[in-house]
Amino acid sequence: MDTIARILRNEPRNEPPEERCDFCAKPIGEAHSHLVDLTDRRLMCACRPCYLVFLPQGAAKGRYKTVPERYVHLKQLVLSDAAWDQFQIPIGLAFFFHNSAEEKVLAFYPGPAGAMESLLSLEAWNDVLALEPQLATMQSDVEAFLVRRDREGHEEYFIVPIDACYQLVGLIRVSWKGFDGGEEARAKVDAFFSNLRARSENTEVTGVTRT
Repeated sequence: MDTIARILRNEPRNEPPEERCDFCAKPIGEAHSHLVDLTDRRLMCACRPCYLVFLPQGAAKGRYKTVPERYVHLKQLVLSDAAWDQFQIPIGLAFFFHNSAEEKVLAFYPGPAGAMESLLSLEAWNDVLALEPQLATMQSDVEAFLVRRDREGHEEYFIVPIDACYQLVGLIRVSWKGFDGGEEARAKVDAFFSNLRARSENTEVTGVTRT
């Protein structure tokens, strides 16, 4: 079964008037923490106290992993068109993460129908790792490499929490219109990446190792 499809069935929903923690059922605001259930491969909402209970990775016999709050703007990374073409992704927007169950890096790109998986060669991923060693610090299942490349030659690369990628997928899915997405979708994507840049300004890169 497709990993992203399983997780997206449990992504945050626009349900008035308030969401609740998936662990203690306490009401939580729109901005809240998340955990990944590694058994069912789904994203779960959590109040701050429940999030902190599971913060030591390996809690609950390793079933749940907290989604970190690290945002890193990889300003020095530059990918050539040839390097990007190796990923065989039809658009300039995609995210990559290491799936611990499948023991490999998976690649997805968002669209009007949700997240689509792209076949990813180990050689292509290793080439990017050679250019940007910080990508090796991403935590499995809960952090992702997010890429944005446009037709004008602008490109941006980030390490982000995995829930940020699902937020982007949902944003595009609900706002996409016509063949190219439309002005509203483009404006929302621009705002999303503007927020990523702002959140990355004060993020200190630490020597996190994959777990």
